Parts: sequence; structure tokens; C-alpha cells
Amino acid sequence: MAGKVRAGMGGGVFLSLLCFLGLLSGCLSAAQAEKRLMPLKSSGQFRLDDIEEYVSENPERAIHLAGIHRRIYGTEVEDPLAGSRLKSLEEAAVRNLIESQARAVREKRWDDAASLARSLGALEISVESTGMEPDFLLADAKEKLSGGNYLEAFLAALRTHELRPLEFEDALVFLEQAVKVKQRRAAAFFFTAAEERGGTIPEELRRYAQGRDTATDMVKGVATVLVDRGYRIEKGRGLPDWVLGSAFFVDSSGLLITNYHVISSEVDPAYEGYSRLYIRLGDASSPRIPARVIGWDKAMDLALIKTEIKPEYVFSLVDRSIPPVGEAIYAIGSPVGLEKTVTSGIVSALSRRLLQIGDVIQIDAAVNHGNSGGPVVDVEGRLVGIVFAGIEQYQGLNFAVPAERLAAALPGMLRGGKAERPWLGLTIAETSRGAEIIYVAPFTPASEYHIPEGTWITTLNGAEVRASQGGLIPAFQDLLFPNRPGELVAIETSDGIRRVIMTEPRPEVPLAKAARVDSRERMAAPLFGLILAPTAGNIFSPAYIIKRVIRGSIADEAGLSEQDSVSIRGFKVEEKEGYALLDIHVKKRRLGYLETSMRLPAVLDSPDTL
Repeated sequence: MAGKVRAGMGGGVFLSLLCFLGLLSGCLSAAQAEKRLMPLKSSGQFRLDDIEEYVSENPERAIHLAGIHRRIYGTEVEDPLAGSRLKSLEEAAVRNLIESQARAVREKRWDDAASLARSLGALEISVESTGMEPDFLLADAKEKLSGGNYLEAFLAALRTHELRPLEFEDALVFLEQAVKVKQRRAAAFFFTAAEERGGTIPEELRRYAQGRDTATDMVKGVATVLVDRGYRIEKGRGLPDWVLGSAFFVDSSGLLITNYHVISSEVDPAYEGYSRLYIRLGDASSPRIPARVIGWDKAMDLALIKTEIKPEYVFSLVDRSIPPVGEAIYAIGSPVGLEKTVTSGIVSALSRRLLQIGDVIQIDAAVNHGNSGGPVVDVEGRLVGIVFAGIEQYQGLNFAVPAERLAAALPGMLRGGKAERPWLGLTIAETSRGAEIIYVAPFTPASEYHIPEGTWITTLNGAEVRASQGGLIPAFQDLLFPNRPGELVAIETSDGIRRVIMTEPRPEVPLAKAARVDSRERMAAPLFGLILAPTAGNIFSPAYIIKRVIRGSIADEAGLSEQDSVSIRGFKVEEKEGYALLDIHVKKRRLGYLETSMRLPAVLDSPDTL
């Protein structure tokens, strides 16, 4: 009997222990779940001495670190002596920034002067050169014009005009040169700029600017791109491996625009085979002319190449157009190697989000293999875009990079090599309230500054961004990306805090590093549009409920909704292939909490990053 009693008591203790462990595991898993949703701490302890190291050589970095120091540690309150030193270091950094900009002006380094002016503008520093970016750009444009560098001169004049309309005399100078080098669309742009200011325009300039180039003229400025990659082995036989594309001249010095994917083997360090780049101006019997890559922008699928010939026709990047849906357009290129082919169609749609940056134009002109990199023009002959993709199984469903984004990307490519763009480390979502920050990537400028997730961007460099539905994120990117990495930018969020942050170079695949180091629960937001909140689970598999599903995201397309219960069973990152997979078990509230398992795929080069 006693044995039975002891056994019963032991069983009760055992059951109680199980219950206790169950409660404990529930508590632990909930705490664990909450911890896995917390952002990684990207800014460790650093000393004021570390800030002082940058004051002279990199004042932008010193200002950035000083702002972080004050934001995190509140030095001015807790340690008056340290606060006084911090203030002194900031003031010294600002003085050095002002002096650097003044020195750039004295040395006529106009690009540097304009860049430093933007950083000073972010700090709201009022000095003699404040607001003079258009003056620096105009001086740069005139200097390049006198040196015969027409492409960069016209682009700098365009940027000047966008910031502040050109005066009549300045517009006339560029009009005269555009006529001299026979760039009719550039002449048309500067003619309009001059006419808006009044004054007398010589009749011969007026006639040329108001004329129109024919398709016969324009095809003379389009070339076939050939990339010889040696031989490939198929079924035991060696076959020639050629990449075929199109390109068009943008400068009389022999510069052409094409797609990055056409020439990628020329510059991709991961490619280990043979690769030689040529262009051809006529049919298959025409000679192949050697060419080389000057610069490239992989995020926009654009590349700048050069050959040592003088073209018969040059396309203008100044007078470009984005026609409305339904307007007629023409695509010029070399489909399947058939040179000088012109096809017609219409603009089918705008604002398609297919690239990392901005949006693209959908067209229905006939485009085939070999058209990639060719120009798309409107009925006036203005450049509309650059063909970059088609969907083979859907004939007529094709896309082009807008010409305005090529104009913004070209200065970076002209500097040579990989074009660099600035990066904050934010993933944003377009909501009814504006651009919401749904994720801050670890070890980025935004993470260092502890920008909170769940806030909205109210201004960027003092500008309130307005855009039609679906165009808000590209509008923010267009505002940030023409700047150089390393510049200071001012970002204000809905918590009322204005932060001045130094940007860094944008990663080639923005979310790849984050996917390696951050928790899978946090990566659910930027990759899959799934914002989670912790709830009870077990110690081995913490559970969550869906707090929000971002509209239009992968989670939204998969039919997930708020208050669904989710547990994550696996997360796999294939960085080389550029995608990630999330395995989840979910109870769908809308289906009576029906349980199901699913796998969600996502690309790592999200277009919703800033």
C-alpha cells in the first residue's frame, strides 16, 4: 500500500513537473520569440577619440558618428565634459567641411563642390556657397563644353536647368553647340529653354531645333553588340558561344549605351571564361569593331561601352520623354541579329517594378533576342527608354528602362567601373500614410542611427515626396540615388526626429548580408512582407501571430492575413542564385484556422530598399 502511495505521489510530482516545464517552455519560447524580433545592435561602444580621427580627413563621417554618439549616449546630459568635447569636435568637422567645399571651388573641382554643397545643405549650414549647386553644375557644364566633352556638358546643363532654369545667354550657348554637333533633340531642349526666357534666337538655330529626325537617320546611331565567349560544349560538340545585343551612340566620341546583362562576362569577376566585346554597324558581312566597357550599373541593367569610331548619328539624353499609356513608340535594334530593325507599338503601362531601382515602362513593340540595349523613341524622335527585357512565352510583353533614369545613372558610369549609389539600409513599404519603414538592415547607416521601424519618412533632404499610387518608393529612390555615397543626407521621420546621416555604397544585392546575419523572423518583413508579433509556442519552435501583411507582397499573394498563427520551420538563403526560401506552418484565420504548410520564395535584390 505504501508503495502504491509513494508511486502515486511520485506520479503526481512527475505530472506537476511536466506542467511546470510546459509553462516554463511556454514562457521561454515567448521570450525567445520576442528576442528574435529585436533588431541587431549595429553600433558598439566607441570613444570620442574615434570621432576625432575623422574630423580632418573625413568630416562627414565625424559628423555622422557624433550624431550617433549623442543619440545613443546623451553625453551632454550625463557627462558635461564629454558633451563639451563632442560639441567641439562637431564644430571642427563642420569647419573642415566648409573649407573642403571652398577649396573645391577654388580648384574648380565642380563635381566635388556640388557634392559638398549637398552635404552642407543637409546640415542646414548657411555659408556663402549654400544653394549654389546649380552654379557649380553650370560652371562644370561650360568647362566640359569648351573641352569638347559634349555628353557630360549637356547632362550637367540639364541638371542645372532642373534645379534652376537656365538664363537665355546660357541656354543659347548650349543650343549653338548642339546644332554644331548635330544633336537635334538636344538642340530642341535648349531652344525651348532659351525661348522660355525671351530674347532673339537666330533663325538657322530655330529651324534646326524645330526639325525632326527620321527613322532612317536614327538607325545610323544603332549598333549590334557581339560578345564572343569562345565555345561551349553541348552533347560532346563545341559550339560558338556568342551573346547578341544592341547599343546606341550617345556621344560623338564613340560612347554607346547597352544592357549590363549583354556585356556582363566582360566585367563580372565570377565569370572565368573567354570574353571579347565587339560592335557591328552593318549586316553580317560588316567588320566587327573592337569595343571596351567604360562603366556599368547592374541595378539598372545598364552599361556604357566605347569604340574608336565617329558615329553618323547620336541620340540625346537631354530631351527625353516618358509618353503616357497608349502613345505610339518605336524600338530600334538587332532582333536575332537582323540589324537596323525598327518595330512600332504603344506604351502599354508605366511604373512596373522589375528592377532594384525605380520602375520601368511596359511596351508592346515587337522585341526579340538581340534587341536588348536598343533605344525606344517616341514619334518626335525623343528617347523614351532602353529595351532590357522581354518575356519569351508572352509575345509582345516587353520592358524598357526609362530614359530619365539612364540620364541619372550615366554620370556614375562615366566615372568608370561599377557605378556606386548611396545606401541608408532601409526597406520601405508604400501605405496610405506614406513611406513606412518596415525593416532596418543591421550594420548600415540607418541601423547605426537607430532609426525605428514602424515610422514613416516625412522628408528626405527637406523634400516632401508626393507620387501617384505605386510610385512613392521610386520617387524616394530618384531623390536619393543621384547623390554620391559618403554624402550627408537629412531624413525626418514621423517620430519628429531629424537625423543627418552619412550614406555608404549600396550593396550589389541589398539584403544578402542582412539575410546572413539577421534572424529569419526579422527577414520575414523585408523579403516576404510578413510583420510578426510573438506569441506562446514551445521551446523548440517559437510561434508568432501575423501582425501585418504588406499589401502586394509575397505573403499577401500567398493568402496570409493578420492574426494568422505562424511558426517558422525553415529559412534557406541561396545567395549565389539571389533568392531565399521561408518554410512556415500557418493556421489561416479566414479558413477557420485550417492548418497548412507552405514555402515562400523571395529575391534578395528587393526593389523596395533605400
